[in-house]
Amino acid sequence: MAGLEVLYSCVGGSVTCPQDAVVCFVHWEMIKSGSRCIGSGDEPLSSDRRSELLPVDWSSNKELYSLRYESRAGDAQLLKAIAVDSTLIFNLMNSGTQQVSDLTVNIVDHVDSEQLHTFHRVFKEADGLTEKVKTQLLPADRPTGPRKRREEEEEEEEQRQRREDSDPLRVPSRQPRQGPPPHWRDPMVPPFAAGGADLDPFGSRGGGGMIVDPLRSGFPRSGIDPSSGIPDILPPGAVPPGARFDPFGPVGRPRPRPDPDHMPPPGYDDMFM
Repeated sequence: MAGLEVLYSCVGGSVTCPQDAVVCFVHWEMIKSGSRCIGSGDEPLSSDRRSELLPVDWSSNKELYSLRYESRAGDAQLLKAIAVDSTLIFNLMNSGTQQVSDLTVNIVDHVDSEQLHTFHRVFKEADGLTEKVKTQLLPADRPTGPRKRREEEEEEEEQRQRREDSDPLRVPSRQPRQGPPPHWRDPMVPPFAAGGADLDPFGSRGGGGMIVDPLRSGFPRSGIDPSSGIPDILPPGAVPPGARFDPFGPVGRPRPRPDPDHMPPPGYDDMFM
């Protein structure tokens, strides 16, 4: 209520009915929220000035009050109050955010019509009226700058996930959305190394693997370089240097030749074969 007494004393000569007192009260709540009054009526004028006071002609129409404000963010606000029987209906429109809010006040619940010129007695249930104005009429201040962009991005991401979750044709992800990924033990490390040769056929992890490479089998090999040729078996240069070579016979022994004691082939002496 700080400051309201000073304001009410300044406009006391213009307060002639209970709805005037209610409009004065709502105006002060607008000022406390950071807005400033710039004039009356619907159209801006060249004489508009930011002020905490009410314009001179603010109560000229007892049926329809129209006041213009500028919010803390610089948006234009239009406040209208319509008297309907024993109630006063407020409507506040913000041109910057396109937000519209309204409030209905039962005049007799908050103003004593017999004490219009006594500030300490004119308002009844002032705390309740303040709560109504803050929660119903005055929009919550929206964040600006980086915090606003971050909250908007989080809201968009939440909406996107909600749309994906509601899509009946979408296959859900197998990975969890939150938290670190699960730690799986290496299947090649004991005690889970059984069958490791099947999973690592080339032995790249240090195991034996499934494919036997004579050059890396671990067994002793002869000192013969196949690229230099094998007598009576391979001529020099038949095997490229460093190429994998699978021996196809005993190395270092001559190729067996036909023996006279071997059994001759069938019909070797038949001249008609």
